[in-house]
Amino acid sequence: MAQQLESTPALLEYVRRSSLREDDILRRLREETSGLPAALALQVTPEQGQFLALLVRLTGASRVLDIGTFTGYSSLSMARALPPHGRLVTMDISEKWPGIGVPFWREAHVADRIDLRVGDARKVLADLRAEEGLGSFDLAFVDADKAQYAAYYEAALELLRPGGLIVLDNTLFFGRVVDPAAQDADTVAIRELNQALLEDDRVDLSLLPLFDGITLARKRFGAGGSSEKERP
Repeated sequence: MAQQLESTPALLEYVRRSSLREDDILRRLREETSGLPAALALQVTPEQGQFLALLVRLTGASRVLDIGTFTGYSSLSMARALPPHGRLVTMDISEKWPGIGVPFWREAHVADRIDLRVGDARKVLADLRAEEGLGSFDLAFVDADKAQYAAYYEAALELLRPGGLIVLDNTLFFGRVVDPAAQDADTVAIRELNQALLEDDRVDLSLLPLFDGITLARKRFGAGGSSEKERP
């Protein structure tokens, strides 16, 4: 069995030449974001944006949650993969960073598919539960405050239909999860969530050593949150 390859700059460049289809709108949003102080830690890579779009299409998702907007690259990537009637609800604690992405959403003609909510994500998710009901979304992407990942996961699981997919970013957290000396709140929260996910029989699970660690959790039929029949 092949072992994990080291992701060298040359190998990453080859991957981008061989598979990346980032268009001009996405590229310009990424480049504008790259100059921000928080960009290195908060911006998804173009490969990850393309992967998220593929997951939206693979799952047939028409209703998506994006928990943690930043400048909206992930929102734009997923919104463009939705069918014309699709809807993406994205949320961020401040209007500052999402405001950078809004003009790009408009230019890509998907602003009408994106519902931006500003505020604490836990409150936004509770509001969505009251507004939309359980089992009302198909896919959720979680890339926000790490210390609150467990709360976001539980709320997203309730909001997902059976067969729906949760995608959690940064679940290897810069490699800090295997460092016993790393006891900060964010690292501890990610470690605890990873362990909880392993033991959670409500989902099918895979933690992939891609990007900064990306976990896929598919909600099993009968896991609760909706009486809707599972889609293929």
